[in-house]
Amino acid sequence: MSQQNTFNPSKDYEVDLYLRQKWQDARLQHPEITESLDLNDPNLVKAIWKPEVYFPNAKHAEFQFVTVPNVLIRIKPDGDILYMLRLKLTFSCMMDLSKFPLDNQVCTMEVASFSKTIEELRLEWKSTNPVLMAKGLRMPQFEIVDIVPSDCQESFQIGNYSCLVAQFYLSRSVGFHLVQSYLPTMLIVVISWVSFWMDVDSVPGRTTLGVTTLLAVGSQSSGIQSGLPQVSYVKAIDVWMGTCTAFVFCALLEFTVVNYMWRKLRPDILKNLLTEPVNGGTASSKSYEENLTASPVIPVSVVKKILQQECAYSSSVETNTVLARKIDEYSRLLFPVAFMAFNALYWPYYLQH
Repeated sequence: MSQQNTFNPSKDYEVDLYLRQKWQDARLQHPEITESLDLNDPNLVKAIWKPEVYFPNAKHAEFQFVTVPNVLIRIKPDGDILYMLRLKLTFSCMMDLSKFPLDNQVCTMEVASFSKTIEELRLEWKSTNPVLMAKGLRMPQFEIVDIVPSDCQESFQIGNYSCLVAQFYLSRSVGFHLVQSYLPTMLIVVISWVSFWMDVDSVPGRTTLGVTTLLAVGSQSSGIQSGLPQVSYVKAIDVWMGTCTAFVFCALLEFTVVNYMWRKLRPDILKNLLTEPVNGGTASSKSYEENLTASPVIPVSVVKKILQQECAYSSSVETNTVLARKIDEYSRLLFPVAFMAFNALYWPYYLQH
């Protein structure tokens, strides 16, 4: 059996194969036949007994007719018969995508007897090289590591049936995903750290950088998910994208905290004091502008109180300013170390097979 494989993200794979079956039929032995006789006329092929085999895990099958019906029966003088036909089949493969795109897969192709029980028909692989791949075959997503053929037996209520299984051990090519998924998101995360080196007063710049990187990593994640089948469990790429999104979001959140501490609302001392009662009067409900118009002269006691509270405020502002700068300085070290620690755990875990 020689074949060409094509795998796609929908957990199916297509095979364009030549199925070769060989058996002996003593009824076709004839002393006058001295050379092999080839039959490729479909009407003549139908007249020869053939094993009734099918592919249990095939979802779709097509017989090849280009440019003629791709079928051949070769009858040898001793009664040996070679039956060859070309088929295009779509097989289902129960892929586990929990480690996608760092995963390995095992896909099977099954051949079984349809109507004859194991007492009537027994299927066996060819003793040497039963499954041959087309020379120069290359697949964009997978590399075939090994092919393991084996015999099997299926048991049903109506009897036991002979079957054959070919297991394809596949290793996904991760180069595409490194370039298209991992490296871009890694760069987006690193770019989000530039905010820690920008001045705290650069509100437009830091805000734009944080929001842009967050939108970029979200768009990258959506693009990746659009080309994958929907599954009910978390994949390795989901863990990566979720963590990168969390790092970018935390960088934006860090700027929000730092900016709040840097620009902590200053109490309007002058406004509060001017609304207080002067000369022992009752408290006024007038606004700051009304008091300023009505009493353009501020008492000395009020000015002293303003200066005292201004000094206390300046000390508080200085403390908040230093703390805000310290948070930026710590973030410059903490974020890269945390991201490297995540990578140190992520790659060994998902690359182990």
